[in-house]
Amino acid sequence: MIGVGFLTSPMQAGASESCRDLNFPVTLTAVPQTMYGRLCVPTGGANTVQVLIPGGTYNSSYWDIAYSPETRSYRRAMNKAGYATVALDRLGTGRSSTPLSVLLTTITEADVVHQVIQQLRSGARGPQFSKVILAGHSFGSGMAIIEAATFHDVDAVLITGLAHRINLGGTIPVFAATLPAILDPKFAGSGHDPAYLTTLPNTRYDIFHKPGPKVDAAVAFDESTKDTSVHTQAIDLFSLGIILPYSRLIDKPVMIALGQDTVFCGPLATDCSSAAGIKRTESLYYSAAADLHTFALQGYGHAINYAPNATEYHNAVREWADRKVGT
Repeated sequence: MIGVGFLTSPMQAGASESCRDLNFPVTLTAVPQTMYGRLCVPTGGANTVQVLIPGGTYNSSYWDIAYSPETRSYRRAMNKAGYATVALDRLGTGRSSTPLSVLLTTITEADVVHQVIQQLRSGARGPQFSKVILAGHSFGSGMAIIEAATFHDVDAVLITGLAHRINLGGTIPVFAATLPAILDPKFAGSGHDPAYLTTLPNTRYDIFHKPGPKVDAAVAFDESTKDTSVHTQAIDLFSLGIILPYSRLIDKPVMIALGQDTVFCGPLATDCSSAAGIKRTESLYYSAAADLHTFALQGYGHAINYAPNATEYHNAVREWADRKVGT
């Protein structure tokens, strides 16, 4: 596995970037694993790479949505802005290896991402980058918080689909819409043990996209690319990544982007009505070193890359990244 390192056949993704598949050798609590990442580099190269972590029951496709990619592909937007990207499949999802679920926690997965970042900085897998922006969505944002706060090896952190104040009523439908992955024909014979979960068929619009408009083709892509997660990951996600202010240990610039998220937004939760509202409710959880910047995407729910107006959020990230890190 280590000898292979990465797949060497480059593949053109568009006029302004080239992409290839990378397989990162990592260890998960001393057990060898492989984490898959899709590397895309702008023509002419880049000094900065954005490492992109998807959320629960998502994989790397969340960052490169094939439906209306000119609007919904975060990867494409960042490549056009001059940033390289590595969209990861979390362990147990996509083309990454599938470990025993008991080994997967937010902390152990954050450690695995740390290993990937070290390989990107050193050039151990081929490409080498001097600066790293770590970006997460939902559960992936919890991993990003813990990674950045623990290892201090990134230059900035983007948090999407996650906040410290939770709308408890909004979490119930999400957990209720899951079943063991082995009971879903999509994952039959995939090697997932019974603790791996996925979403029930035709539930993703209600739990991830509302109150946004229902665009059938976009939702169909989301359903077709759904993946797995493990509920035990929520234990340290909620305790360390959300409830405790562990995020105050992050000492690099942080940006938070939220839609009208039913899990995190509400009168007794996070004020997602505006960027100022998000900053007011989230600033307690970050130090002055984080220089917190916020963005509120109007008219959509949890999975903001799917929003018809996602370019507004992508542009806001680009402007922030240019100011704080640069390409």
